[in-house]
Amino acid sequence: MGYPQGVIRADPLNQRAINLCQELMAHLKPEDIPAELCVVLGGDGYLLKVISELSSEFTYLGLNAGHLGFMLNEVSDIAGVAEKIKAASYTVREVPRLEVVAEDMDGSTFVGTALNDAYMERMTGQTSHLRVVVDGVTVVERMSCDGIIAATALGSTAYSFSAGGPACHPSVRVIQLTTICPHRPKLPPITLPPQAVIEVEVIDGHRRPTRVVVDGVDHDNVLKVRITEHPAEIRMAWLEGHNPTANLIRKLVLPFSDR
Repeated sequence: MGYPQGVIRADPLNQRAINLCQELMAHLKPEDIPAELCVVLGGDGYLLKVISELSSEFTYLGLNAGHLGFMLNEVSDIAGVAEKIKAASYTVREVPRLEVVAEDMDGSTFVGTALNDAYMERMTGQTSHLRVVVDGVTVVERMSCDGIIAATALGSTAYSFSAGGPACHPSVRVIQLTTICPHRPKLPPITLPPQAVIEVEVIDGHRRPTRVVVDGVDHDNVLKVRITEHPAEIRMAWLEGHNPTANLIRKLVLPFSDR
């Protein structure tokens, strides 16, 4: 369904986002927002929440009112941002998503989409035992671990990076497969092409229950999960001056260096 005008969303639990939204709307009328645009004020997690609700209906322009804000535009001049929104002065890039289809113990099917990542994790104190197959090739027959993450390049800088996977440049089209605390065997991170088909089967799921989490939305007691590239991409808007390479280095690499 189309909308007659653009949309603005501010995280209702983030006072900084609420204040920033009030400042923005002091310079911007609702009808000034281009019809295809959804302006999101908050952190990375709130942006993912809004995208999951509205899907590919809009082009998303995020304004950072959170912490890391890797997927968002930084704001230094709110009046200038308002003028750029009015003039549609931004660059739009399409970014891929993952499609996740999961079967659970009750025989039901869960379908989700991930701009960031989809991961499977143990639900109890016992490790998960997983069988991992990529493009019909068995990668590991039985792996004892806390879980496994499939991330887009954009999402590789989040949970996957924390679990030891590489931080990919957001313009690279890949699926990053990273294990979470593997006990045996020690499966290293794998970088796959976007066309890859990843299938994960839970072994002894009744004894070792496992959930799947897709961009923060969880589904318990899964037995099989299939992950592929989603056919519909998401349009992201970047204001002038946004440099994804500089963003990657400044927010993820330099904090861990001795500079």
